[in-house]
Amino acid sequence: MAFSKNQKELMIKQYADWIDRSRAVFVLSYSKMRMPAVNAARAKLREVDGQLHVVKNRLFTHVLDEKGYQFDPKFWEGNNVVVFAFEDAPSVAKALAEVVKGNEAFEVRGGYLEKDSLTVKQVRALADLPTLPVMRATLLGTILAPASQLVRVLAEPARGLAAVIRANSEKQPTAA
Repeated sequence: MAFSKNQKELMIKQYADWIDRSRAVFVLSYSKMRMPAVNAARAKLREVDGQLHVVKNRLFTHVLDEKGYQFDPKFWEGNNVVVFAFEDAPSVAKALAEVVKGNEAFEVRGGYLEKDSLTVKQVRALADLPTLPVMRATLLGTILAPASQLVRVLAEPARGLAAVIRANSEKQPTAA
């Protein structure tokens, strides 16, 4: 399908916008792609604020070149879809791993984290990282642990004194 110059300019602007808003970009190759599989993948990625788009390789690499990304032109040969991670890159990578595992039409080829190139192995490692909410909870627990230990240490003498008083009062004969 041939696109007019205006349509190509609109595509380039859209690609540039997606790249600017993305924290990570993942590239997948596809074969025998069926719309139900694509729709299921898009729905899964949408849950973690990611988007899957079929792109025109030449136009997309033009935008990558303008933005200063390093790439091998041979990498972009063939049928590719691009997944954009707008918020949490590990969550999108994890969802992407689930999509690829359940669908043999897609295969991860690599990607970019910020402007750094990612290999397939690095994308898998990113998928193994904890998600942003889990990392926040871990960090919060680490920060709060010393404070809660301090409160326990400060409260222990009073708790011990209260236990001694109660034990002593239980031993004392009650007044008639």
